[in-house]
Amino acid sequence: MDNRLDQLLELIEAEPEGLRAAEFLQAREILQSLVGKTVTGASVEDTRIAVSTSDGCRYHFYGFLGCMRPD
Repeated sequence: MDNRLDQLLELIEAEPEGLRAAEFLQAREILQSLVGKTVTGASVEDTRIAVSTSDGCRYHFYGFLGCMRPD
């Protein structure tokens, strides 16, 4: 029983760096989809950043987006 519980706990453990990398990639994809659109508003909410565009869409970003410079 303990071995099975250990295996299950291992499956749900998340690596912080992996989560950050996944969030950064997702945010980058969303930002790339905004190219050519007009941003009409942005707000910082309790748990996210919300960006609205002129076509009525609203995009939400959670966590730290960070900055990446080309090499």
